[in-house]
Amino acid sequence: MSEKEFYEGYSIPRNKELMRVYKDLEMVEQLGSGIPRILEHYGKECFHFSENFLRMTFPAVETVTEQVTEQVTEQVTEQVIKLVSVMGEEAYSGNELMDMLSLKHRPTFLYKYLQPAIEAGLVELTIPDKPKSSKQKYRLSEKGKSV
Repeated sequence: MSEKEFYEGYSIPRNKELMRVYKDLEMVEQLGSGIPRILEHYGKECFHFSENFLRMTFPAVETVTEQVTEQVTEQVTEQVIKLVSVMGEEAYSGNELMDMLSLKHRPTFLYKYLQPAIEAGLVELTIPDKPKSSKQKYRLSEKGKSV
């Protein structure tokens, strides 16, 4: 297939029998539609032609803007700092920490306070091998104590 035929959307299946099987099993929606759909999203600079080969290089697209990233980071940081600031030297259960923070909604506590603090290395589990243990408690790590 020439470069011109490629950009015009010509389709030449390499294995017609295999394509028939995929079509019969409804594993493809429409034969020969892949390249035109790819060309809708990527420019010609992504395709490099040689005599016998076609090389495609697709650029990585960052979907999160800096502004959104900063807002999320500030929000998480503020909540994590609140959690770290109420913790002393001892270990606390999740319910004790929720009471100290005056939180009633457990998912909010887990996903916005506790998990980010653990991921940041500020809080550690007393039973790391059993994170869902009913006896699990949380304490400040060395890094958390320095914050």
